[in-house]
Amino acid sequence: MSDPRRTPLYERHAALGASFTDFGGWDMPVRYTSDLAEHHAVRRAAGLFDISHMAEFEVSGADAGAFLDYALAGRISTMKTGKAKYSLLLAGSGGVVDDVIVYRVDDEKFLVISNAGNRALVAAALAERFTTATAGFTVGVSDVSDEYALIAVQGPRAQEIVSATPGIALDGIAGLGYYAWLGGSFDGAGLFVARTGYTGEDGFELLVPNASAGALWDALLAAGEPFGLVPAGLAARDTLRLEAGMPLHGHELSVDILPAQAGLGRVVAADKADFVGKDALAAAPDDLPVLVGLTAEGRRAGRAGYAVLDAAGTPIGEITSGALSPTLGHPIALAFVSPASAAVGTALLIDVRGTRIPATVTALPFYRRTA
Repeated sequence: MSDPRRTPLYERHAALGASFTDFGGWDMPVRYTSDLAEHHAVRRAAGLFDISHMAEFEVSGADAGAFLDYALAGRISTMKTGKAKYSLLLAGSGGVVDDVIVYRVDDEKFLVISNAGNRALVAAALAERFTTATAGFTVGVSDVSDEYALIAVQGPRAQEIVSATPGIALDGIAGLGYYAWLGGSFDGAGLFVARTGYTGEDGFELLVPNASAGALWDALLAAGEPFGLVPAGLAARDTLRLEAGMPLHGHELSVDILPAQAGLGRVVAADKADFVGKDALAAAPDDLPVLVGLTAEGRRAGRAGYAVLDAAGTPIGEITSGALSPTLGHPIALAFVSPASAAVGTALLIDVRGTRIPATVTALPFYRRTA
């Protein structure tokens, strides 16, 4: 097994005292001080995340939109320049190879960002779909992941921090809508800034050439200090996304899970003429397990793999992600359960190491920002 890769910011994380973990084949900071402190900083002020392990693909050409309509589950060709869209890359079976965000750069160019651990799978799928579906199309697909770093500023003070950072030249950030992007520069280098994130808070993701990543990280950290910005690791990122009800590939999404099971049926443009997975989705049974939110009292949280039982003690599902919510102060979890037990308000049980903990099916997200 090869050693984990390191982002251009690794040495800065080490200097800040970060603890590291192997995540998707990358040596990534899991925390700097404490999970709770970093989580609360994002909810109350802002956190700075290195997400340079994510993978980036450029899809360009006169028929790029038509190609992505076939390759992905959503309708991509009708996107407006400057906008972003959450979508799914499906297998022929209808299961989820990966969830991605697509940005329309111009009339003939799109940027697709995927999860780090699925980079090879996404590259292979796009290449295969390019081969099978692009006869007569003018389109090209390039993996540009190794050229860029990606830094996220997340939290209610994110806009103030990005605006206050020396070296960033960016017009119109105050008017930038959610799931939209702007082009600018940082110290003369190209800068791509999107109002997207994975925390349930306002925030931005900044794509910059590797050579400028360290200087940008330093500038953001210094500019953000008066606003309460702190560097934050993967542990806080996970509890933040869980509170926001956002799925994580390998937990709530996989090639064995259909979009509708994960509550993502709305992401699929089922009326498109053709796309990979279309026939399998149309033929899928309607009694498959579905994703629900669970809340419980006390301090003992259900974790991934723990069984979910109905009120009579019969196993009816399994937790995929769970934690004691730092913001809400009680246990929360995502779980797949039988449709008969999925209605909001249904009383269930979680088997926490042999102890049955009462839980209630709860509408998602668990947490929603108020402004």
